[in-house]
Amino acid sequence: MNFDWEIFKGYLPEIIITLAALPVLWLLKWAVRKTAKKYGARMGKPPERVRHVRSIIGGILNVIVVVSLALMWGVKPQNLAIAISSVLAFVGVAMFAQWSMVSSLTAGVIMFFSAPFHVGNSIRIIDKDCPLEAVIEHIGAFYTHLRTPEGELVTIPNNLFLQKVVGVK
Repeated sequence: MNFDWEIFKGYLPEIIITLAALPVLWLLKWAVRKTAKKYGARMGKPPERVRHVRSIIGGILNVIVVVSLALMWGVKPQNLAIAISSVLAFVGVAMFAQWSMVSSLTAGVIMFFSAPFHVGNSIRIIDKDCPLEAVIEHIGAFYTHLRTPEGELVTIPNNLFLQKVVGVK
């Protein structure tokens, strides 16, 4: 059985660009990995936080490359927008709290790059309804874990943590 390679001649530019995009994506992810690792080491960030941020940025790069390749292969922008909005609508219905999760994830990335506190810091959350003094035990992608002087573990979503006034001791 012979394979007819003539079928691919009309798509040669798209095939070449697609094959070139894969190593470019790999290089971008490699650069993000190295940059995040250096930044994390310089700022004293725990390795698991560096991995969280790398994963999020890597996922964003994947989406950008897939959408770019789809457009390059001739998918009409309006069809792509319909497909993306359909997927987002399904996810929004399936997971009602989706925006809260995205907000906490985004706050986790913001806290990685710009928070003035680190794991092990003693902090004071200044809140008239529920003031809190605690030590930061873990800062994850979605939640921050605090330990009070009484030994109680308090878990705060990152988006709420960024909305509070926090004093570092």
